[in-house]
Amino acid sequence: MKIRKSSAFDGTEIEKIHIKAFGKEKGSEIADLVDGLFNDKTATPLLSLVAVEGEQLIGHILFTNATLTQTTEPVSAQILAPLAVLPDTQSKGVGGQLIEEGLTRLKETGVELVFVLGHPDYYPRYGFIPAGKKGYEAPYPIPEEHAGAWMVQELSAGIIGRIIGKVRCSDVLNQPEHWRE
Repeated sequence: MKIRKSSAFDGTEIEKIHIKAFGKEKGSEIADLVDGLFNDKTATPLLSLVAVEGEQLIGHILFTNATLTQTTEPVSAQILAPLAVLPDTQSKGVGGQLIEEGLTRLKETGVELVFVLGHPDYYPRYGFIPAGKKGYEAPYPIPEEHAGAWMVQELSAGIIGRIIGKVRCSDVLNQPEHWRE
């Protein structure tokens, strides 16, 4: 398996990955979100990676631009949304490799914080911690029972604990339906 940046030619396969990974109804919604983010100027810079096995795309991850408001200094931030792996290749480390490669590439470009709204038992394996407890407010309120699903990872030492604020995401992602866990 190799990981590479996605290209314009990968769009149909990326859509299929999300539909298969999340199921017909939710998958179509996620695929539409991805398509919207690819065309959303407020999402850039973005990082889109695919996992390839042989000639087949088996996974996709997308990181899009985010900013912190209500803070005293600028911070370079991204949001991981979404991550999908074909069902028959799940639980084989593909998602983790996509996360790790994405975080490495983002760190190399100077990104300081990465946020995710996701499964609180999965993302901590890759260094994510609860964001709300660290002073980072999600774009929309996260119910207390799902507070652990809103997470952050520091890619530049000394940001967490020094800078707090409210996260503002791209226009396409900034819709309440994308912030329900």
